[in-house]
Amino acid sequence: MTQANDRVADATETAELIVKLQSLGLRTDGSIGARKGGAGPADAGMLWINGAPVTVPTTAGYVQDSPYALRQEDDGFGVYEGSVRLADASLAPRPKYYDMETAGGVPYWKIALLHLDSLASTVLQTCAYWGNSDQCKFCGIGVSLDAGRTIAKKTPEMLAEVSVAARDLDGAVDATLTTGSTATPDRGALYVGKCAKAVKEASGLPVQVQFEPPSDLDVINRVRDMGVDSVGIHVETFDPKVLAEIAPGKARWGIEAYFTAWERAVEVFGAGQVSTYVILGMGEDPEITVEMCKRAVDIGVYPFIVPLRPVPGSLMEDALPPSSAYVEGIYRQIVPQMLRRGLTAAGTKAGCARCQACSGMAALERVGSGSTKGLADGRTALPLVV
Repeated sequence: MTQANDRVADATETAELIVKLQSLGLRTDGSIGARKGGAGPADAGMLWINGAPVTVPTTAGYVQDSPYALRQEDDGFGVYEGSVRLADASLAPRPKYYDMETAGGVPYWKIALLHLDSLASTVLQTCAYWGNSDQCKFCGIGVSLDAGRTIAKKTPEMLAEVSVAARDLDGAVDATLTTGSTATPDRGALYVGKCAKAVKEASGLPVQVQFEPPSDLDVINRVRDMGVDSVGIHVETFDPKVLAEIAPGKARWGIEAYFTAWERAVEVFGAGQVSTYVILGMGEDPEITVEMCKRAVDIGVYPFIVPLRPVPGSLMEDALPPSSAYVEGIYRQIVPQMLRRGLTAAGTKAGCARCQACSGMAALERVGSGSTKGLADGRTALPLVV
């Protein structure tokens, strides 16, 4: 086997391992600083595996049945299956800016967290759907607030202050700002856009904002005019029956309303700068999922596909993630379509689709099928599994 083929084989094994870890989890001997609950990556052990950025479940009950374990070694960590060492691993250090606070005494970590190299914050930690019949069953936006791990409303000034510290002290390369939905026609988009403007002006970091489809699509243009680089408008699932069951508030918009909003957003921000979360493992029809993901790709939307990661304290806390075989099967059908359309993590300016740590998609992406060339952003590139 040639050296190039050796690299492809090694990278393929890493890609497959990442997909398995994100479904089965990674057992650890002690705490690795995993995030618990909340509106972002739940139960997230943040680390690099063979150089690839990954978040994996580490504390949920089902993780104890995982065949994979993280073990400390003399010069770092390794991922093991039984006695077999599968991969190198390195842990994300505790961010330095977490030791700082605002003049008013608010700890920086309650304002925004660092997900590997991406600064992230839920600017409004309340939602019009939370605590009533419209609550999204997978969501834990109120969990962190109830536990005192965050504050209800982050101001633009707070976020600007923290973004500079995260950039200078910990090397943050972008910012992702999301929000609970508001009862206003813009669904909170204008406030999160105002926060993004402050972050961009203070730190210069590229920023993604995330919000529901606004009633007036001109809101999307106004968000762009605030300096936002990319947007996430998250449908969560393309199966209308599942959406009605797990996110009844969102379901009332109808899936076609998301496509209408995405079309406007692609016009405004460009192909690849508009993304949507697609959560696998909630009972969805895989054929519908693949068909609609491909339709989204065709109009320039990046479907950020992730396995369900049950949030402790949410209405789905007792659910289990889908099998890695199921998840990888969906990835394999969508990633080639995305590459043909030119949609890659490397081409996304900010947000979850750029960070990629919560999905195995980046581990399967390549710039050019059959090439061993790495991704353009300098991150470790792993081959497309076909």
